[in-house]
This record gives sequence, structure tokens and C-alpha cells, in this order.
Amino acid sequence: MNVDAIREYCLSFPEATENIQWGDDLCFKVRGKMFVVVGLGKVPQNVCFKVTPELFAELVERENIIPAPYLARYKWILLERLDALRTAEMEDLIRQSYDMVVAKAPKKRASKKKSRKPAAKSKRKR
Repeated sequence: MNVDAIREYCLSFPEATENIQWGDDLCFKVRGKMFVVVGLGKVPQNVCFKVTPELFAELVERENIIPAPYLARYKWILLERLDALRTAEMEDLIRQSYDMVVAKAPKKRASKKKSRKPAAKSKRKR
């Protein structure tokens, strides 16, 4: 996958947003929580995302896949190259990352409707 394909795929998820953080990292978020980060400033470009603890142990044994700096304790991996995984496998892992993050992200708050009735005045006697 290339950056454009990753971007298109990530933005296809409900409520997904993107922004540039930390100078040159393209972050994809859902409800304010990251689920994929693409490093744009390095050659070759890299990508990191959250995986299950079982997959984490398996994937970091592969070539060009390492524990993500600063995020490994949360079971994030870093693909040092965008071609470290086949497209179908990367899409499946990105989908899993999205699902895990959205499951723990705060729910959208329902907008509070303001009452049109004036506040009741106190009928206390003085």
C-alpha cells in the first residue's frame, strides 16, 4: 500500500478524521483517538497501528516490523516500510486497529437541547 491508499482506506471508516501532528506524521483518528499514524518525513515511509497482544508478539518477529516507539506498551507496531505486509493483511490489521480504538473511545455526546421555558421563579416567602 502507498500513503494515498492508506489515507483513502482510513477515511472510509465512520467518524474517521485526519491531521498532521508532530511535524510530519499523518494521524488518523476516531473520536479524537489515534488508530493509524503514517510517518511522511522518512524514506522509506512508515506506518504504525494498534494490534492485539497475540498479534503483537507474532508480528514483531517479522522483518521490517518493530514495536512502535513510545506506543509499544499499548501494543502498537511500526512497519518500517509500507510494503512490509501484503495489502490485504495491512487492511485487515488497520480495520482491527480502528475497531479496538473505537470500542474504547468515548461515545459521541448527545447534544443538549435548551429548554425554551423560562426558569421557574422561587415562590419562597421572605
